Order: sequence, then C-alpha cells, then structure tokens
Amino acid sequence: MSANPNPSPNPIARLNEYGQSPWYDNLTRQLVGGGDLAAMVEHDGIRGVTSNPTIFEKAMASGEGYDDQLRALRAAGRTTDEAYWELVLDDVRAAADVLRPTFDRLGGTDGFVSVECAPDLAYDSEATMRQARWLHEQADRANVLVKIPATAEGVPAIEESIAVGISINITLIFSLSRYSEVIEAYLRGVERLIAAGGDPMTVASVASFFVSRVDTEADKRLPEGHALRGRLAVANAKLAYRLFRDRFAGERWATLEDQGTRLQRPLWASTSTKNEAYSDTLYVDELVGRDTVNTLAQPSIDALRDHGDPQPDTITEGLDDADAVMDQLGAAGVDYDDLTATIERQGVDLFEQSYLDCLATLDKRS
Repeated sequence: MSANPNPSPNPIARLNEYGQSPWYDNLTRQLVGGGDLAAMVEHDGIRGVTSNPTIFEKAMASGEGYDDQLRALRAAGRTTDEAYWELVLDDVRAAADVLRPTFDRLGGTDGFVSVECAPDLAYDSEATMRQARWLHEQADRANVLVKIPATAEGVPAIEESIAVGISINITLIFSLSRYSEVIEAYLRGVERLIAAGGDPMTVASVASFFVSRVDTEADKRLPEGHALRGRLAVANAKLAYRLFRDRFAGERWATLEDQGTRLQRPLWASTSTKNEAYSDTLYVDELVGRDTVNTLAQPSIDALRDHGDPQPDTITEGLDDADAVMDQLGAAGVDYDDLTATIERQGVDLFEQSYLDCLATLDKRS
C-alpha cells in the first residue's frame, strides 16, 4: 500500500487508511452513556471495543452507573454471578449499538464489541462452548464477538463455536504454534458451517495475539543489557503476521473465500508499552499492517494523540531480523515454548482473579 499523500492529521484515524483498524481496549457504562465512545468513533476512527474481566472489575469497582441496577438485581433475587452477567451484557449491547452504524457501513467487516467467557472455564472445552453459545444468544447483536482463550482446551471450543455460526475473538495467543492451531480451528469451523448449509458471511473472527507481555517476560529472563531485550515481542508479532498471510492463501483459502468466508484478522493486544525505557508507541509503530486490528488502551490513545506518527506496512519490515531474534533466543538461555506457556497461564490467572475480584466487589457494593 502506497503512502497516502494527504494522511489524516489524527494518527489514530490514520491507521484505518493503512488497512489497520484501531479498537479501544476499554468499556465502561460512562464511556457509552456519556457519549465518549461515539466521539472516539467520529474523531479517532475507532472501529471496535474490547472488554475483559479486568476492565469490568475496574469499572464496577468505581460503582458509577452500576449501583442502582445492581441493587435492583439483588432485590429481584439474582445471584452475584447472574448480576455480573446482566451488568456486563447491558454494557456490551449498548456499545454494540453505538458501533452498529460502523458495522453496517463496512458491510459487517468491522464495528465489533467483544465479551469474554468466564475465565474459570478456560480449561474446560465443553463448558466454554456452552457459555459461548449462551453469550451469543444473550448479547443478541450481530456485531458482538464472544472471546474464547487460546488454551489447548479452548481450541476445540473455537472450532465448534465457528461451526455453529458464532463470531469469535480468540484471546490470549502468545506462541506461533498456538496461533497456527487457532487458524486451523477457524478454517475447519467455517468448512463445517458451510457443509451444514450455513452462511460464512454471518461469521466474523479475530485472533488476539498478545504483544507487550512477551517482552515483559523475556526481559526478566535475559541478562541486563542483552541485545535481545525489548525485541522479542515485535519479532513474534511480525512472524505471526507472516503466518497469517501464508495460511490465508492458496487453494483451500481461495475456495472458502469464494463461498463468502471472511478473513480472520490478527489483532494486536496488550500493545501499551510496559517498560518506560521503550517508546510509548513501540507496539503501534512496528505493527501497522493491512487486515489487522490494534487494540489501544488509554495510555496508547494519549500517546498517539500527542505525538504519534504511524507509517504504513511496518509489520512487513525486518522479517529477517525477526527470524534472527528467534534463532538467537535459545542461545541466550531463553526457552520460547516455556516463556509463552508461562505467560498464557499468567494471562488466564490474571483474568480469573479479576473476575473473582469483580464478584467480590459486587457482593460488597450490593
């Protein structure tokens, strides 16, 4: 893609011109009800919203906008868990309604809101499949994606959900091997959907490949001052994008595409810089690519508005260097498989703890 001679002055909106959709990594009742989300859609070109238990725990702990409904739900006899899901789904539906014009304008290719399955189900395939179906039915919006974690047990739940026509955001992907499994689950799921007479155009999916946490864990394992510090996360994501381009090509993909199947776009998640020694826009600047999504938390939004200057197609640059980083990792004493397995477990544990903390917060506030 050639550079636009007159790019948008807003660096966030400019990502759309480069083929990358900026999504906002936050969802609160005030964000939607106060009009801030609509303003971000209009002025920043935001095309989606992601949520997770950590985001909802922070939102509900503040109580703002939630307490009256919570008291009513508890007075009506709802359990804490039932109240949690009613509050979450109300927020998700409201955000989906704000983004529905975007969804319609872009022919169902963008304008999504994500809601995550309970993280304590991450290692239970059957329970995850049941809850994915329930969340899909309860959300009752074409532009809502159900989030399933990319654990070994999550992969069959992904395939099954796609096969029955549920749009899925696969979360907590860290390794290239697991990403390959996720792509295969999507392709098999769509093939099963088509074989059963379903319409693949009604199904959307993104694969959320986590970024900054990879550097955080790798830097812990590398000696101070080592040349690989701060380089693994970008290399990992660049190679994931190459894998995406390789797998969504060829005869199998051409057949599915002819039948209306949509690309399962890579989504760069956890893209706020955690190490102050690195650029605060590092994981945006290096990962601009066509047919991708970048979920931006508020620190990244602020940094981009202040001094961002993203350039097109940076994701395709430096692939030889990315390969070299992976080759040198073992020699530096870092086991890639162990590193990615560790941060996958940590990711599930973090979301589960946030989910439990949120239930405890609701108990206290009610």
